[in-house]
Amino acid sequence: MADLEKPYIRFEDAHVEYRNGLGGLRGVSLTFQRGEFAFLVGPTGAGKSTLLKLLTREVRLTSGQVWLQDLDVGKIRESGVAKLRRQMGIVPQDNALLPKKKVWENVAYAMRAVGHTRREVRQRVPEILDQVGIALRADALPEQLSGGEQQRVAIARALIANPPLLIADEPTGHLDPETSWEIMELLKKLNGRGTTILVASHDVSVVQRMGKRTIMMRDGKVEGDDVA
Repeated sequence: MADLEKPYIRFEDAHVEYRNGLGGLRGVSLTFQRGEFAFLVGPTGAGKSTLLKLLTREVRLTSGQVWLQDLDVGKIRESGVAKLRRQMGIVPQDNALLPKKKVWENVAYAMRAVGHTRREVRQRVPEILDQVGIALRADALPEQLSGGEQQRVAIARALIANPPLLIADEPTGHLDPETSWEIMELLKKLNGRGTTILVASHDVSVVQRMGKRTIMMRDGKVEGDDVA
């Protein structure tokens, strides 16, 4: 059960100003408990992706603080960013699959890149592919997959280290409604196993259907926080 007095993730008066002078975030304060499933919604430029990228340290704070458990993310040295990211699974907007590698090779490559042995890869890859429902397509190349299947592979790569936190940026952005719902059902299943999930999305119909906490953003600020 989550410790209600100690949030898993904290954004404290987070400001991000980009070099062009535009504000990515303007004083965002939010907390998330371990095991939560939450959506960040809002129009393009609202700050959804920026908020997620603060957690992964793809973006640096202009001012404020971001905490992951007891870790002050903003103070992590560049040499420690890779270790930080191994505590989370990241599903980017572009699934970034390697086009010349088969499904199982895409997942295996990601595992090898973070130091897993060949033996660990042989054991773990089939488990992950089965977990996300793509095992039967293990020998297919990305171009032979549907959009939903490609997204399942992207999620599989994000799960290589059994992360306690999964961050997904517009995971259904280019998918049809039926496939979008399949991906959300997959994320719901992962959440049911205890994974904390944060999703940036503009797919209002899917978000409403999920019935999860929904944080509405606009112009770098939080406009609403609907706790399901």
